[in-house]
Amino acid sequence: MIRHFLTSALLAGFLAGLAITGLQQATTAPLILQAEQFEKAASAPASGTPQGHDHAAHDPAQAAVHAHDADGGGWAPADGLERLFFTTLANVVAAIGFAFVLVACLALWNGRASGQTGILWGLAGFAVFTLAPSLGLAPELPAMNAAGLVARQIWWIAAAAATAAGLWLLAFPRRPLAAAAGIIVMALPHIVGAPHPHELSARIPSELAAQFAAASIATSAVFWACLGWLAGTFYGRRPAVAAADGRLSPAE
Repeated sequence: MIRHFLTSALLAGFLAGLAITGLQQATTAPLILQAEQFEKAASAPASGTPQGHDHAAHDPAQAAVHAHDADGGGWAPADGLERLFFTTLANVVAAIGFAFVLVACLALWNGRASGQTGILWGLAGFAVFTLAPSLGLAPELPAMNAAGLVARQIWWIAAAAATAAGLWLLAFPRRPLAAAAGIIVMALPHIVGAPHPHELSARIPSELAAQFAAASIATSAVFWACLGWLAGTFYGRRPAVAAADGRLSPAE
């Protein structure tokens, strides 16, 4: 069973990482390249170092390598095949990590794993890791002002953890009091509020930023549905076959 668990997560994460990289090339990658042109144009005349920016846009589908250094001393992958390779590598590694989480949830769940149940768990992952954090911190392009990295990371983790806990309270105890507590828990990070910069200015068109945020969230939804379906399909296949042969019961 341990081998089956590992194989299911590795295969699901690898395939989902490859699939989402291909989708990114048609959705978010061109927008990032456009924003980088605005960033270079805005920082070229300046002698100082512009504010750094975090490009991990709330979900593994945006885990591409975007290393920017105004001094020119930092390493960044070259455009073209090198950048595509490191983007793919980052996406696959992140997808495998999330696949282990999904397969673990499927293993602990009392129901029988399948592609359909995997999609449901995948959509829950989308709500936890993308949708809820994006309500406070939308996916951001290069050259956009942002609050401090540590503050944003703390709020993002709190929002994801609160959403996961709230969904569990809504789905499993199945009691009105637990459901009410789940809603309150999910709302707490948003009531506190996400950290934002004091000056809401950017060096890119607002239409481009809005298009990127929408494309990032939509791409992430596809990623999580794909990852959930793959995880449920791979994890549910072998136990069913083994049980039919009398070697393994479905409960094992």
